[in-house]
Amino acid sequence: MIVVTYHDDLNEVQGDARLAALLDAPHAQAPFDRLDWWRGLLKHCDMLPLIAEARDGHSRAVLPLLRQGRSIVALANWYSFRVAPLVTEGADKAALFAALAADLATQGPRIILSPLPNENGETDLLQHAFGSAGWTVFRRQCDVNHVLAVGGRSFAEYMAARPGPLRTTLKRKGGKVEVRLETEFDPASWDAYEAVYAQSWKPSEGSPAFLRAFAEAEGQAGRLRMGLAYADAEPIAAQFWTVEHGTAFIHKLAHTQASKPLSPGTTLSAALFEQVIDRDRVSLVDFGTGNDGYKRDWMEAVRPRFALEMYRPGWPGNWPQMARAALRSLRSGG
Repeated sequence: MIVVTYHDDLNEVQGDARLAALLDAPHAQAPFDRLDWWRGLLKHCDMLPLIAEARDGHSRAVLPLLRQGRSIVALANWYSFRVAPLVTEGADKAALFAALAADLATQGPRIILSPLPNENGETDLLQHAFGSAGWTVFRRQCDVNHVLAVGGRSFAEYMAARPGPLRTTLKRKGGKVEVRLETEFDPASWDAYEAVYAQSWKPSEGSPAFLRAFAEAEGQAGRLRMGLAYADAEPIAAQFWTVEHGTAFIHKLAHTQASKPLSPGTTLSAALFEQVIDRDRVSLVDFGTGNDGYKRDWMEAVRPRFALEMYRPGWPGNWPQMARAALRSLRSGG
């Protein structure tokens, strides 16, 4: 028999050995799947979690969620590349998702999950489960995810396939800046990153405390890859990557506006790609969400990210939003 429970106390989650194991390696393949990530969202971003768990014997399926008024949304913020269900290996995903979808009707009349991957059919399975449980479901593509499958290539082989203008820029300007790569957290280097970010084209940081705490933890775990570029001993570009389970995640990058003629970001990116390809031997590089043009120079594939909007059709408060969602779907040909 499948039992569905909800947790808003992450210590309670930690106390369940099988559930805690699901939220750690090897099941948790990315930072966004880990209990520590959710703790950071709670501590630094005031995001009180609603962890929905379906349990059938030793099998578990988990959806990390968050209450927003009458709505329930994915437990994710601007630093999350994606949010995804976590399921015990070999479990009956369809049955566990069906139980979650049916029971969540007791928790709220509206659920929005985004950004969802579909590389392993996650979005398809959730859409079917909620639809079968009586929810009215609208699906749309909400973002894209640029990735690079290394395919066993060396860094030199990878660079040989980059666009000509990128390779020319590296050849002409690669020697104009000093690059430093670090795998341990250094407060002075993080201060330099923040100084660069403040002088860049980027908007204000969403939660500096969250990001710093995450970087510190990744440094302690040996997963941090920090890059800084200097000109005349002043930091002018900075990038924050992490590496785990064969994937390099590019979390943050910035350069000062004044340094743009030196192309320090390009030089720094090349150094970090060399690090993760030749030394860390990753099989995938994940550039997160967003369709920025510069990502296409470095990446070779684009994966869609989806939003599922689910409504209980019998609740009148949902009707205006359902009408708007239906209209959007018609306009997009969905």
